Amino acid sequence: MLLRPTLEQYDVRFATTDAALGRQRNISQVEVLPDCNKDQPFRSMLCALAALRIVLRHRPDTVLSTGAAPGLMCIIAGRLTGAKTMWIDSVANGEELSMCGKLSRRLAHVCLTQWEHLAAQPRVDYRGAVL
Repeated sequence: MLLRPTLEQYDVRFATTDAALGRQRNISQVEVLPDCNKDQPFRSMLCALAALRIVLRHRPDTVLSTGAAPGLMCIIAGRLTGAKTMWIDSVANGEELSMCGKLSRRLAHVCLTQWEHLAAQPRVDYRGAVL
């Protein structure tokens, strides 16, 4: 949500695992994905299918994710449909990239971290912190 003012000039669609988030933030068009993680293979498959459905419906030029497995699924769906993709890590872990961050740096066109010392890794850039 901290990036929202920067994105106002674009036609943006939000996808989240929490439908209430859209209502709380006055966002009328929110797509909902099932939450998942590496320990939930069936839910991960459902999330991947939901991400692909959302991306196919909207045909975005760019897919931006700031988060975990559902965001990674959107990155993958975006790559499959020819969209440019960007992953921005959250501030949740400043010691190392999350598992999704490690995967995203290989899959996303651009992978950004908010921690300068983590940008020493291949295919990870630091361009400042959001917070």
